[in-house]
Amino acid sequence: MKDVSTKLVNAGKAEAQEFINTINPPLHRASTILFDSYADLLKSNAGEYDGIAYGLCGMAAQNSFEAAMAELEGAHGCKALQSGLAAITMVLMAYTKQGDHVLICDNVYGPTRSFCDKFLSKYGVEADYLPSDAGAEIAGCIRENTTLLFMESPGSNTLEIQDIPAITKVCQEKGVVSVLDNTWATPLYLNPFELGVDVSIQSVTKYISGHSDILLGTVSTNEQSWKAFESCYNIFETYAPQEDCYQALRGLRTLKVRLKAHEQSALEIAKWLEKHEMVESVIHPALANHPQHHLWKRDFKGASGLFSFTIKDEFENMDHGLFVDSLQLFGIGYSWGGYKSLITGGKLQRTNPFGYEGKTIFRLNVGLEDVEDLIADLKQGLDRLR
Repeated sequence: MKDVSTKLVNAGKAEAQEFINTINPPLHRASTILFDSYADLLKSNAGEYDGIAYGLCGMAAQNSFEAAMAELEGAHGCKALQSGLAAITMVLMAYTKQGDHVLICDNVYGPTRSFCDKFLSKYGVEADYLPSDAGAEIAGCIRENTTLLFMESPGSNTLEIQDIPAITKVCQEKGVVSVLDNTWATPLYLNPFELGVDVSIQSVTKYISGHSDILLGTVSTNEQSWKAFESCYNIFETYAPQEDCYQALRGLRTLKVRLKAHEQSALEIAKWLEKHEMVESVIHPALANHPQHHLWKRDFKGASGLFSFTIKDEFENMDHGLFVDSLQLFGIGYSWGGYKSLITGGKLQRTNPFGYEGKTIFRLNVGLEDVEDLIADLKQGLDRLR
């Protein structure tokens, strides 16, 4: 009979390996993966092993989620990382080296700009910022050492839209990798690869997970761009937690239903704000007065629940806490894409001139609450600024 110490280490192992046909993938918590033979170990040492060698990647939940994202986007491959920012920074490192030049659209996520200015610059990579509504004219900005062009369309605060097909056409002609942060639209409302984009980034933290309880990002690429990204990804070992991949896959299953609800409620609130006597502008790509509405109609299949607005000058220098702090249904907090409505506010600074300089921009994440209740909440909050 085996000693109790041996039993403690080995008991239940055979049963754990039995196959159970569940709808959702199994959730593995593993670091060591056992090889079937010494020959397999030697293959792994030589980089020739086709199986899973270690618990950093290849687990069922991560594989299932990455495969689902690649299928939705029509990508050659997809990798999950610990956050949206981790996905962004990995892309910027994968396609640059010392002496390179990159072009970044001005309306990108703030930490994207910080990474370029404070980290890449230390390693001899220079970043220039394009107007947020850039198009084919970017050809004049490309240098011999330009390797990457980064878009966010629309941006997550001022929601300018770039002319993606015009930009990707130039990038293809010049041999520049085109990257799109596609978090606002998700793969359901915009397919980057159909528009010629090489690399698509998602902050899965937002709409795909949908419940404000995980941090996760994905990078999907076409076949041409895959090897360079995969190589960088493997070096850094920035693999995503299995539990988060499982949760993201669960959120993905209901994305279509949730996103349509976000879209409808946000449009109704945006149209109500357009008519409010205190509101100066509503920044929503699906509204006819948005500067790039024609591009939204051409390239996008829908709109999400994130948009912004500004108030008239007479209310600009007031204590906006009177408005924001009085809201009962809009939480004050970063991120977006979850079921809970949120608000942020502040003034932005950009490299290039833009339409809302000096204005406080209030950004709404319209959640899944009743739309009439949300409107009533905004109304009572704005009334406090009178």
